[in-house]
Amino acid sequence: MSMTTIINYVLIALVGGVGSVLANKGIAVFNDGLRPIYPEYFDHKINRRELALTSFGVSFGLIIGFGIPVSIGSTILLAHSILLACDIFGTWTPDNKWGAAIAFAIGSVYGAGLLLGLSWIVRLFKMLPFNFFGALSLLGSPILLAFCAFPAIAVAEQHNVKKGLITFVWTFVTYILISKFGIFNLGNGITITLNATGMALLVAMICMVYYAAKVKGTNNSNENLVNVFSARIGRIKKNWIWLSLMGGLITAASSELILAVDVLPQQLLIKGQIQEAAMATFARAIGFIPLVFSTAIVTGVYGMAGTTLIFAIGLLLKGQPLVAFIAGAVWMWIEVQALGATAKGMDKFPGLRDMGDHIRTSLMETISTSLLIGAAIACNKMAPNLGFFWVIGTWLLNKKMKKPLVDMAVGPIATIALGLLLNILRIVHLF
Repeated sequence: MSMTTIINYVLIALVGGVGSVLANKGIAVFNDGLRPIYPEYFDHKINRRELALTSFGVSFGLIIGFGIPVSIGSTILLAHSILLACDIFGTWTPDNKWGAAIAFAIGSVYGAGLLLGLSWIVRLFKMLPFNFFGALSLLGSPILLAFCAFPAIAVAEQHNVKKGLITFVWTFVTYILISKFGIFNLGNGITITLNATGMALLVAMICMVYYAAKVKGTNNSNENLVNVFSARIGRIKKNWIWLSLMGGLITAASSELILAVDVLPQQLLIKGQIQEAAMATFARAIGFIPLVFSTAIVTGVYGMAGTTLIFAIGLLLKGQPLVAFIAGAVWMWIEVQALGATAKGMDKFPGLRDMGDHIRTSLMETISTSLLIGAAIACNKMAPNLGFFWVIGTWLLNKKMKKPLVDMAVGPIATIALGLLLNILRIVHLF
């Protein structure tokens, strides 16, 4: 085994280990749909088990149905195959002094094993009497776009339904326009595509801040003005060392051509088109910046790969892992500081203090509803018609329990339970 190969295994193991620690500590996650769940855990609205079940539900299907199959047979791994797994390892390990160490160990072994080639995992799932993991990936499908609706709901709760509807319409129109006209051709086959979901969320957030800024605070003392955004950005800033470490590791792994942010850059790298892959990665990152920044500001949890620009930096520094590590760490620090500057600007809007509770409520309503709909779609994919019966029945029966599960945990649990039940029914020839 050459020195370069050893370095690659160490790098990917560290990416998996440190990424799992970030998720365990609630510092950063890769799945944008999971990020809004963490504030409820921080505020003790949900417990660790419910956080872990939600993480598993929104990420596992993408790992098995997308990340690993696309990565198998190639030395260039998709970020989804390892960073989404870090989300799961981090949330399923305990939140105590041993949890981070356990998460690091599991994530490291998984990362190195993934680079070796875990084709046996795909084969194992195919051996199930009924392979439901493809359908499981549908569970989180409504979350990202539905997440864009939460500012409109928050505006309606804090102000009135008319302003909420105006925000909703602006969000809808932005998504349609960016989807239609958000592609810019730079020549030489290179295009920049703005992310419609990210831009829609940005516009919705601007509307929410605009309406909040017009409301006079209930307390005129600046000393007592506690801005929800500043508090959450402060949480990210104090963990800048962890985030910079992760940024450096991902950038170094990208420079060694063992980790790609998405399918298009991966396929370009396989063909040896490094510069083209870097441009495609950069263009993708530009489109995702509004989404990553907006969710980070609202939740206090950053993206595990930040805005993903570090992948492009790594490709531009191909074959220089040490330089790439330093550059990636510095860039991640810059991103964190940019978030801080954004939060300080928002401090000037006193109405944002009163908006905190409305943000929390609207976030939970949006995510819970999204997961319920996603569960219905996934279960109906597994068992047409019966899937709808299962999810709706589980949801309503949970409401009647003395100690019901939180709403957002019901969908993932119902989906996984149905998948397991269908395997049993298949064995006894009842399905």
